[in-house]
Amino acid sequence: MMTDRGDPISELNRAAAKIRLDVVKMIGPENRGHFGGSLSAADIIAALYFSVLNIEPARPDWSGRDRFILSKGHACPALYAALARRGYFPAEELMTLKNIGSRLQGHPDRTKLPGLDANTGSLGQGLSQGIGMALALNADAIQARVFVLLGDGELNEGQVWEAVMFAGARRLYNLIAIVDQNHLQAMGATRDRLDIGELEPKFAAFGWHVIRADGHDMHSLLAAFAAARQTEQKPAVILAETIKGRGLSCAENAVDFHNGLLTREQYQEAMECLQARTEVP
Repeated sequence: MMTDRGDPISELNRAAAKIRLDVVKMIGPENRGHFGGSLSAADIIAALYFSVLNIEPARPDWSGRDRFILSKGHACPALYAALARRGYFPAEELMTLKNIGSRLQGHPDRTKLPGLDANTGSLGQGLSQGIGMALALNADAIQARVFVLLGDGELNEGQVWEAVMFAGARRLYNLIAIVDQNHLQAMGATRDRLDIGELEPKFAAFGWHVIRADGHDMHSLLAAFAAARQTEQKPAVILAETIKGRGLSCAENAVDFHNGLLTREQYQEAMECLQARTEVP
């Protein structure tokens, strides 16, 4: 799905770097924005939109497309960047993020922007929406998959586990969840806020195929998505180990950057660093 200038993995890494650059530009200096979760998910979203998803940007409502739901809707700057770079809307529009009247609001609104499959923002609801889509695709005999990206802090929501139980019981093989496991949430470390323990045995106990991945390594991510697509008779979940704020030195593993603010000096430094990464072959 990419136009290669060389090695596909290098191209995916470059796509992720461009997404990170776009995120920083969109939020800008001295403005609050969700840097942390957007940047931790950038590699996952790049892998999906530039390699994994069966989509056609020229036909955003094509019935045979794979669906993607960003359940952690506050990380939408990374999703908007990917959609723009895949051609769903003009890249210039990225700079209207959260402006009054903009199609790019602080959480995704599928009624306003092409390429979005679900409205998200209230955490915990995305997987349930994905289940509805997966059931509908099966009922219509459409061979497509539904991908749902959740945050690990979001797993504190009880509705997530009701959805996990239901999907396992119904053997929804066309449902693939990804957990952006960056170990931080809005107010601190996930283990300190509400420690839910090891995720692998929990998902497995409810009938899911569990796959582990390095969420910042394209080889690992592509192998995980390939394994998930090959899963039969059960849903699959990819536990992607990530770093919150990845690629922005002042934001990495910094809880303040869940919804943080860059000084002008930090912004300029970030722009120079990220721009250089987009040019690395």
